[in-house]
Amino acid sequence: MAESHGGAKGPAAGTHTEADGGHHGGGFPPFESSTFASQLVSLAIFFVVLYVIVSKLALPRIGGAIEARQNKIEGDLAEAQKLKDQSDAALKAYESELASARTRAQAIGNESRDKANAQAEAERKTLEEQLATKLAEAEKTIASTRTAAMSNVRGIAADAAGQIVQQLTGVIPDAAAVNAAVDASLKG
Repeated sequence: MAESHGGAKGPAAGTHTEADGGHHGGGFPPFESSTFASQLVSLAIFFVVLYVIVSKLALPRIGGAIEARQNKIEGDLAEAQKLKDQSDAALKAYESELASARTRAQAIGNESRDKANAQAEAERKTLEEQLATKLAEAEKTIASTRTAAMSNVRGIAADAAGQIVQQLTGVIPDAAAVNAAVDASLKG
């Protein structure tokens, strides 16, 4: 088995040499000391070209985009401040209109209340006058009724007294004596 292993080693080494493309002397080309000068020159040229491209093309575009964005932000902030000022002014106008409307509503309410109070007072006075008139008429009616009743009471009292005396004594009393007794009793 060692022999077959050793025999396979030989041809693999030969194919490896041919796969390198015939480069002999071997190492990584950037680390070759003979190519340092040309590599440094190429690096310097590449750096200068890259610097020129970045400084002349890319940076102005990026700077322009940043400046445009900054201008847009400042414009938006200015617009927002303007709209805020307008909304504050509208709010103040609304509040002043609301206060004015409240004042007008209160004045209208006070005026309506005063009118209603005046009308109620006028109606009350009219009712009081009507009641006073009816009361005076009722008092007159009561007085006349009392007078009539009192005159009838005297007659009824005289008749009743005459009949009571007649029932108790069996004699019809004198009408003048009964009337005098009733008058004396009514005077108190």
